[in-house]
Amino acid sequence: MKLKKIDQAQLPTPWGDFKIVGFKEIENKKNHVALLHGKIMSNSPILVRIHSECLTGDALFSLRCDCGMQLQESFKKITEEGSGVLIYHRQEGRNIGLLNKIRAYALQDKGLDTVEANHVLGFSADERSFVSCVKILNLLNIKKIKLLTNNPLKIQTLSKLGIEVIERVKLIIKKNKKNSEYLSTKEKKMGHLF
Repeated sequence: MKLKKIDQAQLPTPWGDFKIVGFKEIENKKNHVALLHGKIMSNSPILVRIHSECLTGDALFSLRCDCGMQLQESFKKITEEGSGVLIYHRQEGRNIGLLNKIRAYALQDKGLDTVEANHVLGFSADERSFVSCVKILNLLNIKKIKLLTNNPLKIQTLSKLGIEVIERVKLIIKKNKKNSEYLSTKEKKMGHLF
């Protein structure tokens, strides 16, 4: 898979100033962005969050997941650290797409959990590939990271693809009555660490 850096610009946020860098996958034209804060030095470990796109959580403030709250907390932690990178990974719904995610939500409304709903729709629990994220880190000349995640599979995958994850930084969001079952499923069926 080939990935190309397109351009960059300043992006002020409520948490601090970032530089937004756009990337495009050459074959399928899918776009991703990296948000850089502070001085990024390639010889020291950088705090990194790989945040997979979640329109419902990130932009529409859904309470049925923890995505939007994780995104906001990631901005906060990176600016508190003084430097870091947030990769906004354009693989909606663990890469099943927005419309299939809505179908999965409808199945969850009928009693299935998020993993069962994906299986009924013909998908695995997690369809994401993190190859594009590794390519972004490589283009940014980042080899050692402190990964902001609760997902051990993400750590294993990045490590296999040549990124040295020297530390996992937890990203715990408080449960609410709308997402407690979702978070329990992530923990019990997907191995997320809370």
